[in-house]
Amino acid sequence: MPKINRLYFLFRNYFANRCPNFYSFCDSRKSIVKFVISGCLAGGTDLFFLYIFHHIFSWPIVVSTSIAFVLSFAISFNLQKFWSFRNFGNNKTKSQFILYMLNAFVGLNLNGFFMHLLAVEYHVWYMLAQLIVSIVIGIYNFFIYRSIIFKNKKHEIICE
Repeated sequence: MPKINRLYFLFRNYFANRCPNFYSFCDSRKSIVKFVISGCLAGGTDLFFLYIFHHIFSWPIVVSTSIAFVLSFAISFNLQKFWSFRNFGNNKTKSQFILYMLNAFVGLNLNGFFMHLLAVEYHVWYMLAQLIVSIVIGIYNFFIYRSIIFKNKKHEIICE
């Protein structure tokens, strides 16, 4: 996490000096900002490894997708637990990981349901539908992570 923290502080200091209003807005919502950054890094990791495994190594698409998902899932869990929600206790990591996995399964099913609803039933362009669904599931995930999976009694003091 030191590299992620260093990068975070680099960006934070840059915006604090160059865009004080933007910095103030983000600083008051830092757990949300970190959540979004962590999600983008995990998504980028997924795409990066999918490209490497399938395009460069010529592995089958299902194998490539599966391994890329597992790697990005592990990165996402660690970033969300230790960086976004600053939950450093290791005594609950196993149960948190299981809840995180179950929540991912719920999110996958919600994604399929809402994509079918928007794209098939309401004829919304599939890319726009996925964007809408991703935002809704992201908001849902933020509250699940914060209030259930990585719940911390001192969360407000640590994160805010």
